[in-house]
Amino acid sequence: MSLTIREIENAKPAGKPYKMTDGGGLCLLIAPSGAKLWRWRYYFDGKEKMMAFGEYPVVSLKDARDLHFAARKTLAAGTDPMAERRSESEAKQKETDDRLRQAENSFEKIGRKWWAWWSVGKSPRHVDTVMRRLEADVFPVIGHKFIDAITAADVRELILPIEARGARDVAKRAHETIGQIFRYAIANGRATRNPAADFKPRDVLKPAEEENFARVEAKDLPALLLKMWEYEGDILTIYALQLMAYLWVRTSELIEAEWPEFDLDRARWEIPPERMKKKRPHIVPLPTQAVAILRILHWRTGRGKKVFPGANDKGKTMSNNTILFALYRLGYKGEMTGHGFRGVASTVLYDSGQFEEDWIEMQLAHVQRNKVKGAYNHAKYLKQRTAMMQWWADYLDEQLARGRQALAA
Repeated sequence: MSLTIREIENAKPAGKPYKMTDGGGLCLLIAPSGAKLWRWRYYFDGKEKMMAFGEYPVVSLKDARDLHFAARKTLAAGTDPMAERRSESEAKQKETDDRLRQAENSFEKIGRKWWAWWSVGKSPRHVDTVMRRLEADVFPVIGHKFIDAITAADVRELILPIEARGARDVAKRAHETIGQIFRYAIANGRATRNPAADFKPRDVLKPAEEENFARVEAKDLPALLLKMWEYEGDILTIYALQLMAYLWVRTSELIEAEWPEFDLDRARWEIPPERMKKKRPHIVPLPTQAVAILRILHWRTGRGKKVFPGANDKGKTMSNNTILFALYRLGYKGEMTGHGFRGVASTVLYDSGQFEEDWIEMQLAHVQRNKVKGAYNHAKYLKQRTAMMQWWADYLDEQLARGRQALAA
């Protein structure tokens, strides 16, 4: 006879377990504690076995019969139902373990551990900037992924949208930071390879407008500055070289400069839009070192309009190749250009961690293509840029002093 719900509900515990059968080996075991447990007795390979289906009423009469029917189908197919369930349980446990392992080894988890390890001794501003960029550009895209499942294509597809919003340098730095996280993960046994090492940013990003301008590394500045400051050429060329280093404007913007553009008392140079590459006005805050050079220059050329007049025609400017050829004579052909100071300054300022990306890009006169950031304002961040330009000039003076110390030693 099949069980009914009323019979099950009315079943009372006894001094010892007893069974109520439902047919086909399915029964309800009534325990002395009052628990009502579904059980199925069957034979496999000549051995009697007992399979549990759960407890009533969590597992209803209908549910128990469905489970019983499915188990009998498995048995009829020649498979031990309990062995199959054990296998399924182990597979589910493995899947759960894998998910937990992947969560623990997700890119974001390891990225944050790298950040905590890497940030020791770094500038708080720089540390904060790196984490903000990770949280804005990297973690939302690949943070959830198991670190060893990330491919070079994933990294490529991450940096391309950053470039598309007009932040090519940020895209390059995202690639660099991802590579650092992978190296940390490999060193700590959390990853087996670094997909960011499979390509360089220039392999996928569009060429930068100024990428073809050769430049030295920051570590080479002491020797370069020493040679520039001791150059024995024309005095105007020497001052042009020094101002290129201090102000890192485009070469044409410097050599075509006119005295009405300068307010030395306010330490400001305002370049009109017609002389700028993007046809937008640009302000260059002048560090004290640049003001001192310009005052000497004004004594020499201030009676005319041009700051750097030509040698033969004072109505024209010095040759566009004057600075470049001077660097050639100093031994830097193919290694440094006047324009190269823009790249060196950008790298050093970013790496210092003291200056925001927007301040640096604004001083480079790079047009912001992200409309969300609003209309171009050539006076934006002027206070911050003024402090930044003075920091850079002081930094160059320190590098020059290092060059002189090395020579003396």
